[in-house]
Amino acid sequence: LDTGQLLDGYNSEECGWDGGDCVIDDYPDCHVDNTGFIGDGICHNTVFLAGGLILEGYNTEECGWDGGDCAEFNEKYPACTVDMPQALENGVCEGSIHLVNGLILDGYNTEECGWDG
Repeated sequence: LDTGQLLDGYNSEECGWDGGDCVIDDYPDCHVDNTGFIGDGICHNTVFLAGGLILEGYNTEECGWDGGDCAEFNEKYPACTVDMPQALENGVCEGSIHLVNGLILDGYNTEECGWDG
């Protein structure tokens, strides 16, 4: 605890949010598994990592809409709830996204998401 790094299993209220390592100064009520994704310039609803690990909770009011990274996305597409907003407006029409682990993400080519931006 309090090592300056997020430690797996310690990001909880009982462990003091890893001795404070998991507390984000501007967003003290934001409790995500990897604080490095907050405000990194990419809008994250969900983060998919190797081995099938899924991290959620970034595009929330508590996390400042991913440290402001999702503000434009949320304004343009308020009813769009896709997992990977960065896949919109990327020059590729994504009806579905097939991830390496076999997971399929749907909902990109919809009216709510601006027909994939």
